[in-house]
Amino acid sequence: MARHRPQSYARVVDGRGRFRLSQLDPAETFGLDKDQGKSHIQAIDDEFRELADLLAYAGSHSLLVVIQGRDAAGKDGCVRHLLSVSNVQTVRVTAFKVPSAEELSHDFLWRIHQHAPRKGDLAIFNRSHYEDVLATRVHNLVPRAVWKRRYAHINAFEELLTDAQTILVKFFLHVSKDEQEKRLLERERDPRKFWKLNPSDWVERDLWDEATAAYEDALNLCSSKERPWHVIPADHKWFRNVAVLDTLVKVLRPYRKQWMAELEAIGKKAKQEITRAREASQAKGTTKAREG
Repeated sequence: MARHRPQSYARVVDGRGRFRLSQLDPAETFGLDKDQGKSHIQAIDDEFRELADLLAYAGSHSLLVVIQGRDAAGKDGCVRHLLSVSNVQTVRVTAFKVPSAEELSHDFLWRIHQHAPRKGDLAIFNRSHYEDVLATRVHNLVPRAVWKRRYAHINAFEELLTDAQTILVKFFLHVSKDEQEKRLLERERDPRKFWKLNPSDWVERDLWDEATAAYEDALNLCSSKERPWHVIPADHKWFRNVAVLDTLVKVLRPYRKQWMAELEAIGKKAKQEITRAREASQAKGTTKAREG
């Protein structure tokens, strides 16, 4: 007998009630095993490709995928999988690192807004504007009064994006402390991952509780029914990819009918113009033949 498939492979945080990371096991798979996950992701990969193409061709919406998580939570792996199923002509990835001197001379959202996707495009943020209420808070880079005001700024910014027909999907990859340590040690053994080695990753582990409090505030203070967070159990890499793609497909699926209707309208208009152009060309050819 097939197992019942849950409505979501993510924990949705939508502002109703206080969410704590301790409420979700980072190793949770919601009854899905690895073989089932491989079978499921093939289907949802194909559906995501179709939906991403419809988004691009209809051109009435844009898609912004925000990916947050601790070091070694799997952000890069998640991005790679998304790129493998996206339209290369319309997708762009931005990894937000330490702000430059130019970026610091502006408001904290200045460097973010210029990377927001235009209609028809998909933008993926590997880390994002949330670093300004996470890293800056945990490391005391700005006064408390400054980062506390930023939650309201972020909410207003995201409302502006969605009002402009940007479909915003926010993911937090939830990894356990033990799994993070395992992955950090694996990096030291694999030459292909040496580029990821960073002493600060181990320093950050000493601030685990402080970071947890910062993440929970970001999740709870910057969530709503219209712009929720999707918390993904990330201890299993295969499940992380299933959960992210499954969530994206479910978010985009309701737009399919609208996009198909818009494409049909585009096609109808184009066909009318083609017919007129063809008739004009034929008439011109007939006239020349008569004159000849």
